[in-house]
Amino acid sequence: MKNPWSWIPSLYFAEGLPYVAVMTLSVIMYKRLDISNTDIALFTSWLYFPWVIKPLWSPFVDLIKTKRWWIYAMQLFIGAGMAGVAFVLPGDFFFRATLAFFWLMAFSSATHDIAADGFYMLGLTQDQQAFFIGIRNTFYRVAMITGQGLLVMLAGFLEKSTGRIPFSWSIIFFIIAGLFVGLSLWHRSVLPRPAEDAPRPQVTPSVIMVEFMKTFASFFRKKGIIPAILFMLTYRLGESQLVKLASPFLLDSRETGGLALSTAQVGFAYGTVGVVSLLLGGILGGLAIARKGLKQWLWPMALAISLPNLVYLYMAYAMPDNIFIINACVAVEQFGYGFGFTAYTMYLMLFAEGEYKTSHYAISTGFMALGMMLPGMASGWIQEQIGYQYFFVWVMICCIPAFLVLPFLKFKR
Repeated sequence: MKNPWSWIPSLYFAEGLPYVAVMTLSVIMYKRLDISNTDIALFTSWLYFPWVIKPLWSPFVDLIKTKRWWIYAMQLFIGAGMAGVAFVLPGDFFFRATLAFFWLMAFSSATHDIAADGFYMLGLTQDQQAFFIGIRNTFYRVAMITGQGLLVMLAGFLEKSTGRIPFSWSIIFFIIAGLFVGLSLWHRSVLPRPAEDAPRPQVTPSVIMVEFMKTFASFFRKKGIIPAILFMLTYRLGESQLVKLASPFLLDSRETGGLALSTAQVGFAYGTVGVVSLLLGGILGGLAIARKGLKQWLWPMALAISLPNLVYLYMAYAMPDNIFIINACVAVEQFGYGFGFTAYTMYLMLFAEGEYKTSHYAISTGFMALGMMLPGMASGWIQEQIGYQYFFVWVMICCIPAFLVLPFLKFKR
């Protein structure tokens, strides 16, 4: 048996980085390339779609080939997608072309998530799974720091030193492409070969579909399904729109209502200060629920994920130019998100309990992604119609529906 330390850190780093590239790096890059907020929000929100429908094809990842094969194959596809973005960026039709490659990465990344999470359970004993849960989460966060922080700061440095924005971002994506080719080769070599990780030729696609439809139907027969789905769709309604416009707001000129930060400053704010605050909020949220249960903390955590959005409303009206104040505001918002998101993930796990726990949790995460995708698509257009100040007022209004749903949720602890 291969030493888990040789593959778990790198596997979960590889799981986190493409998600950050698709959801965060793309937004910052397009903003620096003068794409409108309407188009940025609309088209990058569509990139959530593979995670929305991920439960639909997860059974076939179990059926075809092995999870080990899916892992290193998808890492090669992700590397190819990164290289594709790098190649087409200097061209005249870069926007459509890069979106096509981001779609390739998004589908590959969602498939990689299915295989990696399944392989984690097959490649480790139960004791090892419990021990390494914190390690895998830590290296997922390291990927966030790398993507949102180090790579964005490097892009800012290249922009400043070369004066060529498309070239600078091409270099960034070439670096990530090379990294994923290396990760694919590494995992092909070091991943263990558990006996349970084998294709199941005796299980046909038709059998899989019949079982999946039974699982899907049982999900919608769960007690309290309507308030549960409304909660999944509304709990992040404000955040789903804020996340698409936060970086453009920080980057936009003061004449258009932004704070006119440099690319490197945004990288530092979100990739270092923001991620540390996010991680701290998540840890404290987990400890709080472990001690008192979700019933005790649901309302405080709902407030925590909503009220920190006020810092963007403050910045839109006060227009601070002190970088310390701006970083502090980002830290407050990210801490609140980390703390408040704990309630969301815990509720999904509690709601999924039962005969089809794994599948029902996957379906719930699909609704979570849908709740991020649909509002995010319209957020850029809304901002351009009403400006940043009123947009952040709108974000706060969008936090209200979740509170209307909370009293109707039923769970045991």
